[in-house]
Amino acid sequence: MRFLDALLGRTKPVQPDLDALFAVPAAATTLQAALDLVATGAGAVCFKTAEGQAAARAQADALALLTADQAARVAVSQDEYGYTWIAGRRDPDDLAGLVTDLHAVNSTLADAGYGPSLLCTVIGFTGAGVRRLGLVYLFKRGTFYPFAPTGAHSRDNALELEVRAQLGGELPVEADLGRWFPIWTTPAL
Repeated sequence: MRFLDALLGRTKPVQPDLDALFAVPAAATTLQAALDLVATGAGAVCFKTAEGQAAARAQADALALLTADQAARVAVSQDEYGYTWIAGRRDPDDLAGLVTDLHAVNSTLADAGYGPSLLCTVIGFTGAGVRRLGLVYLFKRGTFYPFAPTGAHSRDNALELEVRAQLGGELPVEADLGRWFPIWTTPAL
């Protein structure tokens, strides 16, 4: 069957590597030391909403995990492209707790069979002045990339390249700059 799938161009959906998120707290130390960027305590998971009762139950289970912890604040929203964002917020000093929360959301959705629907996870950072940075994890690629918005539809490419240089040894950074998509509507920034 694999031979026919290859001939006909059919592929199995890529399953996300959710544990890659646990490398972010160590990378945050590098960002703070090298670029004076600190975690904001905000993060969000973006996924394509599926229809049906099973999908609604999976999303409700993910939210229940987050709202059970009094330290986490949670919000759900949809963007103009039809993607759902589950955003979490914690004390900025509790980046490990935020990453655990985001991992729990991702795991719950993946375990319910919606792993291929996961688009990305974004974790927010900020620096001196108005510098903002989102560290974006692409599930289908298994890589991170920096996104530094400066306005409604402008971004700080120099900062993004600096972050790539600093984190190259700590995180799997997306090599193809064409895949560094702007995520203007993320609630994590």
